[in-house]
Amino acid sequence: MKAGSTKRGWGKLLYGLLSLALLLVLALLALRIALYYAAPPRLPSLAEVKAATSSSYVEVLDRRGLVLDRIRQDFSKRQGEWLSLDEVSPAFIKALIQSEDKRFYQHGGVDWLALVNATQAHLRQRLSRALALNSADTSGVGRGGASSISMQLAAMLNPELQTNTLRSYRQKWQQMATALALERHWTKQEILEAYVNRLPFRGELVGIAAAAESFYGKYAFGLNPREAALLAVMIRAPNASAERLTERSCELLKKMAEPAACQGLAHFVNYYLRLPHPQTLDRPQHAPHLARYARQWANQQQQQRVHTSLDAALQRRVNEILQHHLSEIRDATVQDAAVLVLDNASGAILAYVGSSAQLSAAPEVDHVRAPRQVASTLKPFLYAQLLDEKRLTAASLLHDSPINLLAGEGLYIPQNHDRNYAGWVTLRTALASSLNIPAVRAIVLLGVEPFYKKLKALHLPLHQDSEFYGYSLALGSADMDLLSLTNAYRSLANQGVYSPVWWNQAEAATAEPVAVFSPEAAWIIGDMLADRQARAYTFGLDNVLSTPFWTAVKTGTSKDMRDNWTIGWSADYTVGVWVGNSDGRSMQNVYGVSGAGPIWYDVMSYLHQHQRSSAPPKPSAVVTEKVHFVGVAEAEREEFFIDGTDMTEVVALSSLAPDALAPITIERPINGSILAIDPEIPASSQKLLLKASLAESDARAPALQWQLGELTLGQGSEYFWSLRRGSHIIRLKDAQGELLDQVRITVR
Repeated sequence: MKAGSTKRGWGKLLYGLLSLALLLVLALLALRIALYYAAPPRLPSLAEVKAATSSSYVEVLDRRGLVLDRIRQDFSKRQGEWLSLDEVSPAFIKALIQSEDKRFYQHGGVDWLALVNATQAHLRQRLSRALALNSADTSGVGRGGASSISMQLAAMLNPELQTNTLRSYRQKWQQMATALALERHWTKQEILEAYVNRLPFRGELVGIAAAAESFYGKYAFGLNPREAALLAVMIRAPNASAERLTERSCELLKKMAEPAACQGLAHFVNYYLRLPHPQTLDRPQHAPHLARYARQWANQQQQQRVHTSLDAALQRRVNEILQHHLSEIRDATVQDAAVLVLDNASGAILAYVGSSAQLSAAPEVDHVRAPRQVASTLKPFLYAQLLDEKRLTAASLLHDSPINLLAGEGLYIPQNHDRNYAGWVTLRTALASSLNIPAVRAIVLLGVEPFYKKLKALHLPLHQDSEFYGYSLALGSADMDLLSLTNAYRSLANQGVYSPVWWNQAEAATAEPVAVFSPEAAWIIGDMLADRQARAYTFGLDNVLSTPFWTAVKTGTSKDMRDNWTIGWSADYTVGVWVGNSDGRSMQNVYGVSGAGPIWYDVMSYLHQHQRSSAPPKPSAVVTEKVHFVGVAEAEREEFFIDGTDMTEVVALSSLAPDALAPITIERPINGSILAIDPEIPASSQKLLLKASLAESDARAPALQWQLGELTLGQGSEYFWSLRRGSHIIRLKDAQGELLDQVRITVR
């Protein structure tokens, strides 16, 4: 006992001496702080701190400011948007002050009382350990460090003031001096606002916005006392065990007058500590593909938010429609789809769905911008150009029959998708029913190069020259993207005027609109594509292209069913839909009315649930005539013409008298054809069809003569000739022996 008493006596003496030394140190410290405080370094304003505190994420907003997506751009930390104190839960503010600086509103930046108490406690603990005395646990909420919130903020604003073992004392008094200066220039609310936004939490988390969303999946305003307490005690010990955090959280809740919140607290703490917190911050949302372009722009412009032209409600609904229909046709080997909705008047992109998300094998691929073969979707532009040049009218007849065309070093033999042919059809029927052969005959009439230039004027991405595509360009052999193609259709909706689309409100399209087609041609094309009777030959009268309000629409299906399109417009909107597979696999029996069509129909229906679409007014230069058809299976009807091209009667060539008919030519084979004999097939079975450009029912057909050189082969509009190797001249003569046409072919 005596030894123990002696030890305690020495302890008290040493403690007294250390306390005296502490007072002297504090006095000197106060003097140095006063000198530093008299001329502190320049302090930033709250506005400057806010401007320098950037979120780790780019927020993509819709046209009304609703969040569509959030993309991480800073991988050094996870920090959310700057919040004002009004956007932070009062419960968290209360917990924070109680835990970190309970005299925050009473001191001027340095809590001298807390500093003295903390220092004394530290000395007492060190002395007790030195004397091998039992000491009480000095840890706990509200008893730890003496750094005030203002001092902590000073260190956050200046990393050089953050304490380390080498420069702790010098940094400490600089922290204090800076904190005193902050309190002189900033209000308490400003200090607190900066603090909660710069506060480091567990792991990479910085700021209350990121912490609240990461841990609880909610905004900071919605934190309840229990949630607030757990975040507050993590500030000092972010990596403490669940048991320790539970203990400290309960202590804090009691100090907050919330003891009931301690019930079930252990389960609560364990549950939220085990969640994959970062995933709640970077979860995919509604427009991931467009968000990529938003992030690129935001990085270039150093912006944290991008206000887009998208409509969040429409974007969500389009996603739902796409998912629904694609799920229904998955058995047809279909995985991917894309939808684009444009505002006709402004060119704003209202919905941008680049993929079928989880249904896709390649969800990262943006199919709105991915080039795919466009198939029959180019036909409206071909016919619009021919209308403008007054070479054809909506009532003009085109022959839907087999055709061979010399292309490059071989033959181009287009076919209709069903391998059937309609004979003479009007341009209206050919376009609305998407017949291939009439379109090929039309491009032969127009020429490939003029059509190529017209597509270029619509800013359609043609990466090869016109010779590369040839006549197949009429049937959409080129690869294009849904964005460019849908906007080209929008030019038809806008009376033939092209203008660019836009998605970023900060960079709305300002380019001067360009007239690509006349208003008359664009209007007539729209009328034909809206004509359900004209499309009945291919699609029937009852199909998903027939909306209960006015729309003009065109489908397209590429070779081997690799791509399926439906693009059309109403009075206010243009909607484009693509369906297919990212890897290029063929679909199974998926056409416009079964693939892209139903998606297009439902999107259009949603757009017009509160407003109906009416047909655009007819341009003054469009005239109406009742047309009578002779020799063609089309009923008499009122037809529309560009002024100066109108007619009242249209007669098929096959119904005219011989002297009124056009010259007869050799339709097959094509001049310059090169053919090869198959050695594995009997020679007698290898025959070439010689065909004249008139029907077998034509009165002149039986008297036609086919000659090989000077040798007469046979008579009639058609003749099958047994192939022979060599270079040959095939001649066609009439009944009087007059030469009508001749072609040169080579058989190898």
